[in-house]
Amino acid sequence: MALLDEWKKIAYNEKANKGELQKMWQRYFMLEKGVYEKLLVNPDEEVKGTVKELAEKYELSILDMTGFLDGINDSLKEPNPIETMEEDTVVSLAFDKEKLYKNMVDSKAEWLYELPMWDDIFDPDTKKALYLEQKKSGTVVVGRKIGRNEPCPCGSGKKYKYCCLNKK
Repeated sequence: MALLDEWKKIAYNEKANKGELQKMWQRYFMLEKGVYEKLLVNPDEEVKGTVKELAEKYELSILDMTGFLDGINDSLKEPNPIETMEEDTVVSLAFDKEKLYKNMVDSKAEWLYELPMWDDIFDPDTKKALYLEQKKSGTVVVGRKIGRNEPCPCGSGKKYKYCCLNKK
């Protein structure tokens, strides 16, 4: 069984005791925070190795490292083959700083996007701009409704009710 399947079986187990699952996630989030604290100290350095080597480097279990790799994958410059990776699969943690910050905001992971290391990467204005850009990206803006008796937006010169309103 691929590592990701094992991780998902544990992390998203609907039959598990809710309290135990919550404890597992709290423990995982603290481990994840520790890895990000180390990665963000030198954000331009590409960390590379097998899943097992990286797990040892960051003092994680293989499955916790798998969860971490799953979480960071959308923020990487080159995604890892997480669906098929095993302990000996070589992976990279070379991340796009802006994308990682935005994904942390999108995940509502305050404990990650408020890490003090971000202050050395982005100035306050950039952090605020990235934060707002990510928050706005999920906002749906509805355009103004066209009245039946207004000119049709297609430019025909007819009233909307006699033109495109009936074509829908």
